Amino acid sequence: MMDTLPEFPDLTASELAALLERAVLRSYPKNSVIINEGDQGDSVYFVIQGKVKVFLSNDQGREVVIGQLGPGDYFGEMLLEPGSRSASVMTLEASRFALVRIEEFREFLKSHPDFVLALMGKLIRRSRTLARNVKSLALLDVYGRLAQLLHELARQQGETWLIDEPLTQQEMASRIGSSREMISRIFKDLVAGGYLTVSRQRIEIRRRLPTAW
Repeated sequence: MMDTLPEFPDLTASELAALLERAVLRSYPKNSVIINEGDQGDSVYFVIQGKVKVFLSNDQGREVVIGQLGPGDYFGEMLLEPGSRSASVMTLEASRFALVRIEEFREFLKSHPDFVLALMGKLIRRSRTLARNVKSLALLDVYGRLAQLLHELARQQGETWLIDEPLTQQEMASRIGSSREMISRIFKDLVAGGYLTVSRQRIEIRRRLPTAW
């Protein structure tokens, strides 16, 4: 198993080995909901293979995607504070996880203070992201939120910015609290104006996006 493990940035090799001694491996097919918002969970999940989305939804089936996680990420650590699951998690492709029961995770933290600091850093970054998203929802229109998302996903290459693994328009809509039809309309105008080039493999931001739509 060790030959197939991804790198976990928050864990040293020895810490990862110690953690895996406490873990149980589980595999799930694509589109499996492995955590439901409101559930009483008992484990922290370490992503060995695959990709998941973390999302919130209502009774009508509308959802807002908080983020995506892949190999080297982990989730479920909020169970350190007693309470139910705060979000749902679904696999976007066939995935494999190392599950550590929360009691075992607490014991691991007691003997690995460096990881505790890394975990605190992760929670702080998550809080900052949440604050930024709340600000966007409150103060930006749909176009502003979409432009912000595109810039967050893109990486610079020469004079342009590329998104090598673009989200679908529905996924973008879920990320920013909009409809797929609105995203489609905005993309159509941005492509026609020469701001974006879109293919199935990537999105290229060819010049600075306009401040308003």
